[in-house]
Amino acid sequence: MSHSGTTLILIMTIAVLAPLLAYGVGRRFPVPLVIFEILLGILIGPDLLGWAHPDELIDGLSELGLTMLIFLAGYEIEFGKVRGDTLKRAVWAWVAALALGLGTGILLGGGYAKGVFIGVALTSTALGTVLPVLRDAGELQGRFGSVVMAFGAVGEFGPIIAMALLLSGRAAAESTVLLAVFAALTAAAVFWALRPRPPWFSRVIAKTLHSSGQFAVRFVFLLLALMLGASTALGLDILLGAFAAGLITRLVLTGAAPEAGPEILEKIEAVGFGFLVPVFFVVTGIEFDLDSLLSGGRTLLLLPVFLLLFLAVRGGPIWFLAPRDLDRKDRGGLVLYGSTALPLVVAITTIGVEDHELTAGEAAALVGAGMVSVLVFPLLALKLRARAGEKAVPSEAVRGSETW
Repeated sequence: MSHSGTTLILIMTIAVLAPLLAYGVGRRFPVPLVIFEILLGILIGPDLLGWAHPDELIDGLSELGLTMLIFLAGYEIEFGKVRGDTLKRAVWAWVAALALGLGTGILLGGGYAKGVFIGVALTSTALGTVLPVLRDAGELQGRFGSVVMAFGAVGEFGPIIAMALLLSGRAAAESTVLLAVFAALTAAAVFWALRPRPPWFSRVIAKTLHSSGQFAVRFVFLLLALMLGASTALGLDILLGAFAAGLITRLVLTGAAPEAGPEILEKIEAVGFGFLVPVFFVVTGIEFDLDSLLSGGRTLLLLPVFLLLFLAVRGGPIWFLAPRDLDRKDRGGLVLYGSTALPLVVAITTIGVEDHELTAGEAAALVGAGMVSVLVFPLLALKLRARAGEKAVPSEAVRGSETW
């Protein structure tokens, strides 16, 4: 059997084992599913057992998994909740984090070229990883969930924009023009998505929803492919296209098939969380450079430093700019969720290593800190929120805090 076949079997075996382990351990100590996927990936990777060896096929599936994760994060954003004062605070919190991150990264990295990779990585939020935790805990709905979604969405989208502007290797002016073109294309797609769909569109969705036709699912993947193609044609990161595709897909389905929308999303999530997303996290573990991290010295010390910087750089501005109606425990939970980072850290460090700006050890320390943040921060947030309890906020008060 080829290396690809063997590695894929091992990856899917881990994808099946991980939920079982999460279920068994979760009865006493809840651990996010992705931690088992990553740790088992490290176990079968070249630095330990040496059973799995990624190649072009496996790396391609992993990239599709990251794309699907970002797409689903974009789809989860509800525009009715993510707006107004909360959105403004989320944007300013990320802008402040970017300034702090760039300054810290330049000082820590010893120059702009390396510092910009570190700085942008420190500003990210793993919304695609946080949302399942919130959903499983029953916290996604309500005021707190909407605030986390707003801050998380900006923490996911902001670094993608920063990657296009600062990490593309092009001049800033050229990158800005390309981003503007992509923004215009996305705005046109949003305008189209908001227009009423013809009656036959909804009828075909309903008729094929439980047949082999699966028109809605195929249409969603067409939208995703179109936005990925647009971002690739403009020389932008495909994650930008994936996030925009998620936003547009929600608008289309909300208008054309509001009743079937949740069921369509379940089908898309089945493809994503059932296959592609686990591949991404397991491959992240397989490709994790454990030898470089454990080589000692500065590299090993960087992991706890980066972990604290996630809290300081990303979490600090969130604490001070969180909506005023959140108490201290709510703010603490928001900071912990907002400081959770991993998928974009993997993407950013991969670019940094390929551009020879980050060493393998520095990349491993950043990704390792992201792994620890995924393991520790959501658990702490859940415990903090469990003590605080979900407070019911009158709908009039929520609307009053969301004014434009």
